[in-house]
Amino acid sequence: MIKRDEYLKKLISFKDKELIKVVTGIRRCGKSTLFKLFQEYLLNNEVEQDQIININFEDLDYEYITDYRILYDYIKTKLNPNKKNYIFLDEIQHVENFEKAVDSLYINKNVDLYITGSNAFFLSGELATLLSGRYVEIKMLPLSFKEYSSALPDNISIDRKFSMYTEDGGFPYLLNIPGETDKIDYLKGIYNTIVLKDIVTRIKISDVSILESIVKFMFDNVGNSTSAKKISDTLTSYGRKITTPTVEKYLSALVNSFILHKVNRYDISGKQHLKTAEKYYVTDLGLQRFLLNKNKLNLGHNIENIVFLELIRRGYKVYIGKIGSLEVDFIAEGFGYTNYYQVAQTVKDEETLSRELKPLNSIKDHNPKYLLTNDLTPETSHNGIRQINVIDWLLNK
Repeated sequence: MIKRDEYLKKLISFKDKELIKVVTGIRRCGKSTLFKLFQEYLLNNEVEQDQIININFEDLDYEYITDYRILYDYIKTKLNPNKKNYIFLDEIQHVENFEKAVDSLYINKNVDLYITGSNAFFLSGELATLLSGRYVEIKMLPLSFKEYSSALPDNISIDRKFSMYTEDGGFPYLLNIPGETDKIDYLKGIYNTIVLKDIVTRIKISDVSILESIVKFMFDNVGNSTSAKKISDTLTSYGRKITTPTVEKYLSALVNSFILHKVNRYDISGKQHLKTAEKYYVTDLGLQRFLLNKNKLNLGHNIENIVFLELIRRGYKVYIGKIGSLEVDFIAEGFGYTNYYQVAQTVKDEETLSRELKPLNSIKDHNPKYLLTNDLTPETSHNGIRQINVIDWLLNK
């Protein structure tokens, strides 16, 4: 198993706290493995096996647990009344009205409760109302580049590892699949499960091909400003008539299923959030390559996508920056700090370097500013703007 130390540390820090630990993330990003790692930690720290109750609702052994009452009765028979019980409920959204069982288990003083879900739908509505203020959400992503590269043999160069990462993405199990065709089949399975099982069924879509057209459009426009109206107009011009509200509904479903991330714009000079020309980034680049022709992929945009994911993985709130008519790729806010990032595949050409530095130089405050590139050059400074190799930055060097 690949160690997911950052997420494991979060679970450990919340151990025995009177909060429901909710781990969310796209399917197959490693939530079940995280539970196994945490259970190993418990067993190595004075917790006995009979104190751990683990249920994965995608396991056929638990298919009969179809509603909250069956779930609650099952767990109740397993509880040790004299010890702390650590309960893990994996992919709990498969259980009808599960939030009622979760609430009843939560009020037991000898229960420490951990649940996962593969979409944001299960954290909406009644669950959010019922458990308001009583749960903490841990948002999980596929492997970071640091995790990915550490799982590969040392005889593979770091540059080759990065090239593999930009193409294959970070789903952990993909590292166990050697063949290209088998990798595509695995990614196809994840994609079909998300689109057909999580989205189509959830919001009752009758024309799946329209949804897939939107997904392909979004994957092909990573890092480009877009809007629901632009997508609607584009698809209509291709003979696929669809209204703007329908596009908005589908985009929301894609975000809620963790396949896309929506990033809003922020006016740095005017200090206000903007409601137009947002950008979207994909949760895993392997899914992008599966859907699109490999030759069409834009390495610069993919590096930008990787940087975005790393920023939110590190706990930042991220925006697209607007400074006059110029754009800053990312404003990262968190931990009492604001950082600015510009991302480029290469800035070896002086004209390109000048263009990438111009937005950062236009910002008059003294917050840290970074230019991340794939150029194999030592870290340097441009009037206080730190130019860093993106691989070094991803590895925290």
